[in-house]
Amino acid sequence: MKTIASRIATLLFVLLSLLPGPTARAAPDKRELQAREDFGAGRYQEALDVFAKLYAEKLHPVYLRNIGRCYQNLGNPERAISSFREYLRKMKHVSADERAEIEGYIHEMEELEKSQAAAKTPVEPLPSAQPATGSSGSVPLAPPPPVITPAAAVVTAAPSPASPSGTSSDEQPLYAHWWFWGAVGVVVVGAAVGTAAALGAFSPKDPACTLDHC
Repeated sequence: MKTIASRIATLLFVLLSLLPGPTARAAPDKRELQAREDFGAGRYQEALDVFAKLYAEKLHPVYLRNIGRCYQNLGNPERAISSFREYLRKMKHVSADERAEIEGYIHEMEELEKSQAAAKTPVEPLPSAQPATGSSGSVPLAPPPPVITPAAAVVTAAPSPASPSGTSSDEQPLYAHWWFWGAVGVVVVGAAVGTAAALGAFSPKDPACTLDHC
């Protein structure tokens, strides 16, 4: 009986020695150490890639916190806020100090998101006071004012005499001028005088003369 009891005790001792103690912890993943090193060196994108793979494999909420911190330093407020809030939902035991820290990160990212949205909003230009340009893009020039000389400002041309029909003397026909009829009268009178002289020269000297006796 003692032999059987001693064997059972030895077996239990061996089994208990093989079990990990309450303070024993698994060795950290080398990838996690590399991600922490990248984060500390400012290589946030490299650290983000590793933390994302670790969370996909292990589904531990602490990786969500690390992912949010990477997005925070990369200037991506939308994804950082999403990661921090998901961390607070899935992490069962969060101290008051840590919750206040995470909420501070969220508030910081919300302010950054507002400033980025304001910078992307287009600003409408004020209406220009310049005159509209043509199709070629050049501003049309106003015509220069007329040049008025002193003589032109004082002396004006005398208007042409108007005829009864409303036309000027330069526009009237030739027979409407007085000098035309005066010239015609002179010609007529001259012709009449010449005709009378010619008749007197060829008329018989004696009215009693006949064709046979002159």
